[in-house]
Amino acid sequence: MDQVEAVFREERGRLLAALARRFGDLDLAEEVTSEAIEAALVRWPVDGVPPNPGGWLMTTARRKAVDRLRRDQAYAAKLAILQVDADRAEGPRPGGGLPDERLELFFTCAHPALAPEDRGALTLRCLAGLSTPEVARAFLVPVATMAKRIVRAKARIRDARIPFRVPDADELPARLPGVLQVIYSVFTEGYAASSGPYLQRTDLAEEAIRLARILHGLLPGEREVTGLLALMLLVHARCAARTGPDGDVVLLEDQNRARWDADLITEGRALVVSALTGGPAGPYAVQAAIAAVHDEAPDFVSTDWPQIVALYDVLLTIDPSPVIALNRAAAVAFRDGPETGLALLDSLAAEPRLRDYHPYALARADLLHRLNRLPEARAAYEQALGTAGSDPERTHIHRRLAALTSEDN
Repeated sequence: MDQVEAVFREERGRLLAALARRFGDLDLAEEVTSEAIEAALVRWPVDGVPPNPGGWLMTTARRKAVDRLRRDQAYAAKLAILQVDADRAEGPRPGGGLPDERLELFFTCAHPALAPEDRGALTLRCLAGLSTPEVARAFLVPVATMAKRIVRAKARIRDARIPFRVPDADELPARLPGVLQVIYSVFTEGYAASSGPYLQRTDLAEEAIRLARILHGLLPGEREVTGLLALMLLVHARCAARTGPDGDVVLLEDQNRARWDADLITEGRALVVSALTGGPAGPYAVQAAIAAVHDEAPDFVSTDWPQIVALYDVLLTIDPSPVIALNRAAAVAFRDGPETGLALLDSLAAEPRLRDYHPYALARADLLHRLNRLPEARAAYEQALGTAGSDPERTHIHRRLAALTSEDN
């Protein structure tokens, strides 16, 4: 049964993508994909897994789609019009087509015509194969709300006649970042859950990595795809050490580095070299390089903070966001001392994006604590507590406040 499940996991996205392109309708493609898998669950345990399981599933799904369209001629005519429009927009495929039609589905799910909150949901539903309740849990919304989002996104694709295709070479630089952002957003929620009882959602993080591996296999020459995969591997390598036995937060400086995944670190470091080679680096490649410096240090004291600050300087020229500036300020505090870092953080106080961003208040609180400015540290910890998301983060801040109280007494 494990072999059968592995086949389904590997083939589902490929099958769905091929059927969506062929028939121009995600709902139909999803339905016949599910029906083909259900048929396999009945037949394969009896007959055995066929030599070409993907081909078996595709043949079965296509037959079911054709049967359905024959029963509904009006639906078939509508799909035919959509498919003609898509073929005209795409034109002929040079060299016989793409090695994997999932790439087209990546770009369809992350199309700029879709609302930003719908892109990630559709990517998890179609490419990762999560059920609607699973996607709802990932985005921390009611199932009914997520169902409406997914229906809305599919309708937008259908009504706007968005073609299932990879952008032309001149369009790719503008469209690829949206695809990468969707994958990274999924990973970010997995790395640090926005709310709930757990700090990490490892299922989401691993699903984002799986999607990035697929994309990297399809676009091996795109350095930012390589950079994103490297970044996620290097960060996820620390997963086992980021929480204690009770699920509490374990800070980077306190983590048992023997629990870090050495294989992921080795793979990620090799990918960083590729992502940084061949011209100016992109933001994911530079972030991956920062993660690699952390992972290379045998202990926290040995961290090369001057190199990390230098990399953040590069990153700020590429992506001058307040969150990057916050991370750089934290690195400067370790390089030059808490007073210098605090001055940089205070210079960011007017940034609207940081107002309710609890890592900013928490970083200020920790630096104020290190400077023994205890009343100010308490106020900053309380501010961080008011905006923290997950239960472990809130517990961590409560403990910092308790430690502050004991020192104050």
